[in-house]
Amino acid sequence: MSDVQWWRGAVIYQIYPRSFLDTDGDGVGDLPGIIERLDYVASLGVDAVWIAPFFKSPMADFGYDIADNRAVDPLFGTLADFDRLLAKAHALGLKVMIDQVLSHTSAEHAWFLASRESRDNPKSDWYVWADPREDGTAPNNWLSIFGGPAWQWEPRRQQYYLHNFLTEQPDLNFHNPEVRAAALDNLRFWLDRGVDGFRLDSINFCFHDAALRDNPAKPVSERTGRGFSPDNPYAYQYHLYNNTRPENLAFLEDLRALLDRYPDVVALGEIASEDSLATLAEYTSGHRLHMGYSFELLTDDFSAGYIRDTVRAQEARMTEGWPCWALSNHDVERVLSRWGGGHPAAPLANLLTAMLCSLRGSVCIYQGEELGLTEAEVPYEALRDPYGIAFWPQFKGRDGCRTPMPWNSEPHGGFTTGKPWLPVPPEHLALAVTRQQSDPASPLQGFREFMRWRRQHPALCTGSIRFLDTPEPILAFIRQTAEETLLVAFNLSHSEVVSPLPLHGAARTLHGHGLHAGNLEDNHLKLPGYGAVFASLETAEQPVATRQSDPARAAP
Repeated sequence: MSDVQWWRGAVIYQIYPRSFLDTDGDGVGDLPGIIERLDYVASLGVDAVWIAPFFKSPMADFGYDIADNRAVDPLFGTLADFDRLLAKAHALGLKVMIDQVLSHTSAEHAWFLASRESRDNPKSDWYVWADPREDGTAPNNWLSIFGGPAWQWEPRRQQYYLHNFLTEQPDLNFHNPEVRAAALDNLRFWLDRGVDGFRLDSINFCFHDAALRDNPAKPVSERTGRGFSPDNPYAYQYHLYNNTRPENLAFLEDLRALLDRYPDVVALGEIASEDSLATLAEYTSGHRLHMGYSFELLTDDFSAGYIRDTVRAQEARMTEGWPCWALSNHDVERVLSRWGGGHPAAPLANLLTAMLCSLRGSVCIYQGEELGLTEAEVPYEALRDPYGIAFWPQFKGRDGCRTPMPWNSEPHGGFTTGKPWLPVPPEHLALAVTRQQSDPASPLQGFREFMRWRRQHPALCTGSIRFLDTPEPILAFIRQTAEETLLVAFNLSHSEVVSPLPLHGAARTLHGHGLHAGNLEDNHLKLPGYGAVFASLETAEQPVATRQSDPARAAP
């Protein structure tokens, strides 16, 4: 992939450090473990790594509660280890992106420890403080994502502070220009060390409504959206005032101006708002974020219609920015459990990899997806996630997707010589890297094969996308650049399907992608279960089925 805007069409491999590889026997993964396995990551054919937080933290939310944005937590290693990691990744041709959590800190951060002491110290206005109502209750009705009110009483100030996440994660006051400047200074620290970009956690949460207006209630019929189950009171409100405020746009422009001083760096924003697609479009328009991704494909809905409608809707709105797609991450149930239906891992794992990496945009691959890992069943007594502990048993939290990587079939999967922080499920040992390396039919080898093949087709990396109106369970679309036009079709079911697909011009079926191959003959598409067809269209004309679809749009 070219170094010119390397991130367009890039495949970004997400590493969750706690669960990647432990080198010191304490049961928690570390930066030296990542260094040791970077050759493996490079062998996958990906373009970059995104490393989840490794900063100094009391680990209330396992690193997303940062106590020092410029220090590596001793649990993970040292700054020197990070510098070694960066150097080795670059030597292997891998870009390095790191998480940045701007909207909040740990309650143990030096800024908060100072701010909570009084109402008149130099850091007193660095967090969101508010007086109680006359009856002593919280200032308004805002709720925390992790359950309950988003306000915590602080007796030193006789005020409440805002926390959109855990009580231990107080929200910074971005209305204060000193806070905005300090946040950008923290980014500059890592840019000066040579990182290639940032994944910006919950970037739409930086600003709050300065008037502290109540959020309006949400009707029962709408309480299941945005990934929140109806047993979480957070789903009871439209979150109009505690996040996604208009003041955030100017800050994103300042952030982009900083990044523009460094060559080839990128900002990828994570966005979850009441209308995430509209927010994505807004946050990536003008001179703001380079890329954005939301939770639109991190749902339980596995159908051609849903995927087609979701991507079409984003394409229609996101006219300037560049999308980034993901099917799994460290916060959601693994995709093979959400969408797998109990069918054999390899064919579906390979299909999902190919489907994701054939959409227009960049993609994030969560560690273990290349192995076909499923969600682990973690017993209550082994849970570590405070979210899961609070909502058990209706919601079991995020531990099931965070269990350690199985490198071999030995005890604990070769992840650690000690006791792992989360148990390694026995079923994952059968999918260990060492067992898949020599099996050409394994998900791992299928992943590598498709990544090699994808690089040969620029249309899959940077081309425009145009969907065909095909019946379930077929997802089909056209990817096109000036030099190449490809027909792409997937069967999202385990049973063979046949469907008419009239074409104006000749189509030449392509091979070498490693999936269960279908064929296109006499204007009929025939796809085996979890199969695919990639075909080169030899004229610029598009299939008849696209005439009523969205018009073609060149990649920005």
